[in-house]
Amino acid sequence: MADDEIDYNIVFPDAGTSERHWQGTKEPVVILLGWAGCKDKHLSKYSSIYNEQGCVTVRYTAPLKTVFISESFGYKELSSTAQKLLEILYDYEVENSPILFHIFSNGGFMLYRYIAELLHSDKQFSSLCVIGALVDSAPGSGNVRGALRALTATLGSKISPVLRYVLLAVFAVTVFLLRVVLYPLTKYIHKNHYDAVQERPPAWPHFFLYSKADQVIRHRDVEVFVGALKQKDVPVDSFDFVSSPHVSHFRDFPEQYALKCRDFLVACMKELQGTEIKKRQRVQSQ
Repeated sequence: MADDEIDYNIVFPDAGTSERHWQGTKEPVVILLGWAGCKDKHLSKYSSIYNEQGCVTVRYTAPLKTVFISESFGYKELSSTAQKLLEILYDYEVENSPILFHIFSNGGFMLYRYIAELLHSDKQFSSLCVIGALVDSAPGSGNVRGALRALTATLGSKISPVLRYVLLAVFAVTVFLLRVVLYPLTKYIHKNHYDAVQERPPAWPHFFLYSKADQVIRHRDVEVFVGALKQKDVPVDSFDFVSSPHVSHFRDFPEQYALKCRDFLVACMKELQGTEIKKRQRVQSQ
């Protein structure tokens, strides 16, 4: 069972709430992928937005070593994590429900990259019904300074100052060499998350929430990514909160943020229902 292998949380809404919002249709499953170092108590505040809308929510945050070490050295540990996370849907028998992703920072986006690849290539998972992806404070590309800020914030005061500086120095050198200097060569072995998703983006709608005040993910990285998706005819929208720090848009603008999440979810569900109606009409006309 996948639930014995990765540390996640799943919440089911009460039947009355689901029926009130979705009126007999299958309630959506929202998969929240946390930022590096994210605690579940923080991620649960975001999941409550969807639980109140009658959605099932799955919360998961990849381990720090996987995000900052495995990915930096080109080890695709998150690929197996992505598979285990999707298997949870079958464990709880919600694989036929509409699925929405809510992704935070590069830590969540790295995992989303492998999930998207599985949904493209795996016969079992390709039948899952993904209706959209909301991306908070991501993706970023080749930003060593931003990565160092993220790692510094994540480490906090848990370790001694000397060890912290040693870890940051090693991380900075590794990332700079493998992801900047040697990337024209190493990308043929292990392409970064930014380029991988940009070159083969999923077709479902995307909504990017970001801020020009973000000191970890450069706003122009997000804007370039949005532009690339538009050129490939992927339904995409974005919103700049302007002043909020990295993954702090909900903290600084709680009502506005929650409203945008709900509106995107509803729009994705309406698009799905419209597509299903058209399919039924085509079948009936044959």
